[in-house]
Parts: sequence; C-alpha cells; structure tokens
Amino acid sequence: MTITLSQQGFDELFEETVERSQHPDPDDVMDVVYKYPRRLGQGYWRRIELRQRLELIIGNLQMRDRMIILQPEQEHDWLEYHFHFSGEHHDKYRTVAGGEYSFVGSGLDPKQTSYCSDKNSFLEVNILMQAESLYSFAANQQGQLPQALQPWIRQSHQTYYCRCGTATPAMHTVARQILKCPYQGIAKRLYLEGKALELMGMLVAQEIEINDGNNQLHTLKPDVVERVYHARDILLKRLSNPPSFMELSRAVGLNDYLLKQGFRQVFGTTAFNYLHHYRLEQARQLLDYGDLKVSEIANIVGFVSHSYFTAAYRKKFGLCPKQYQMQQKKSV
Repeated sequence: MTITLSQQGFDELFEETVERSQHPDPDDVMDVVYKYPRRLGQGYWRRIELRQRLELIIGNLQMRDRMIILQPEQEHDWLEYHFHFSGEHHDKYRTVAGGEYSFVGSGLDPKQTSYCSDKNSFLEVNILMQAESLYSFAANQQGQLPQALQPWIRQSHQTYYCRCGTATPAMHTVARQILKCPYQGIAKRLYLEGKALELMGMLVAQEIEINDGNNQLHTLKPDVVERVYHARDILLKRLSNPPSFMELSRAVGLNDYLLKQGFRQVFGTTAFNYLHHYRLEQARQLLDYGDLKVSEIANIVGFVSHSYFTAAYRKKFGLCPKQYQMQQKKSV
C-alpha cells in the first residue's frame, strides 16, 4: 500500500504529535522527541537545538507503508546534511539509501514528489545550519566564502545546490558517536555540537577536493554555473521530448563547449547521461507506485525503444522492468 500526502497534510499530522512530545534530557529543554504519527508508522524524530541557527535531528522510525509527499515550490533557508544509516529516500534531485549522505544548500526548493520506502527502518542523523552560521565559521575578512562553498548559498529564485555521496568510514564513526552520546546537559550539548561540526568539516573537505579537481579542467563563473543548472532544469521538464544539445545551448545562452564542460564539472557526467539515469529512476518509481504497463512507463519517461528501455533498466537495477514490477507487487 502507498500513502500519498501533500506537504501541508504531512506537516499537520506532525503538529498533532507536539503535545505528546518528550524531553529525554531533563537538563535540556531544547532537546525534544516527537513521536511519529501512528497513521504513518512508529518511531520518533529527536530535535536538539545546539545553538541559534544550528540544529541536530535524529530520526529513528519504521514506515507503515510506502509514502509519497507532494511538495510545493518553496524557499529553502537551511543547509541540510543528511546521513543515512538505513532507509531509502528519493526525490527529484536525491536518491539516498543506507551508508549514503546528501547535502542540500539554501535557495529554491522546486515543486517535486518525494518517496520514502517502507522496506527498511529509517535511522539517520541530520545537521541543519542556516547561512549566517556558515559565514560565521567559514567566511574570510571580506565576508566571502571559499569558492568551493559559494554554490551552497543561492538566491530564492535559484534551485538549491544538492550533492549525494557514499559516506566515508570516518563519517560513519562520527555519526555513530552522535547516536551513542554518553552525556547530558551542557556536556551533551558541547559534545554534540563538536561532532556536528566535525561531520560538516568532513563535508567541506570533500567539497574543496571536488572543487580543486574541477578547477584543473575549467574555472566556472557563478553565472555559468547558474546557466548549467537552468540547462538541467530544461532537460527534466522536457523528459519525453528533450532538446538537442545545440538547442539546449542556445536556450541557456552558452556555447556548446562551455555547456558540455560546465555540466561535467557541476554534475560529474554529461547532460544526456544525467538525463538517461534520471529517466530510469523515474521509471523505477512508476513501477513502484502504479499499475501502468511497462510499455506505458517507457513512453512516459521518454524511451522510444522498449527493448532499449528494458536493457538499460536491467543494467542499472539488475532486473528487467517487468520482473521488478512483479517483485514489488508481491511485497505489497
């Protein structure tokens, strides 16, 4: 079974749980546990405000059913680091499972559909930081962030920065230490703040390493990066009928060489390889959710050749689409 909720409906369910919240640390009123709505599953979210504009959230829950949340376009104010020990989450820009992490910057959170699996319990550590805190830690005397971190902060009309990755052993260690914190009161707060910043430090180190590697190829100006993201958005909006690369270049005002280099640097792959894998991920979600025929799904996500779709799907997910669909129906 699949439950579909609007973002507002999901938030209202959580508001109903506030009166049943708990304070696990009697010496810290800013450490609150919110029970997960019984309609959706069992477990809790634990929210600890470490300092103003810096929060730690621990999620430990089991979904009752698969869940789809329909999210409206909205402004995204927080920088969010999500570390997943277990559980799966998918949306337009992220696919994160156990042993992986995602990072989302500030900017425009576009209208999208997110999906949460009920197959495995969720256990995750989330660090939320507002832009002011990042500047207080990382800005130079002129108030500028290092080049590698500048994409993290975007205007409200610009789609937010997002990157997913496989957690390193060091990240696992620190995230596990957060879960096993042995202290209470002020000692706990200092310990957890240090660990949260340690995880963020590891993320920053990766960003700088990636940025240095990109700079060896080509240094992109902020305006070019914005146009590359615009090109990505055009591709995803025209999923079943994408423009040619030359049309895409003209649409965003970049020559084809610069767009090609820029797309590789920003997303780590070519524009149409990115589109290819996005189509397959969308197909997987359609196979999860509905009773559409495989041929219909292939057409929806833009595959003209059904045999090519089957071969590409098997290569990415290990099963042909029909086998995957039958497997999902048996698990419901």
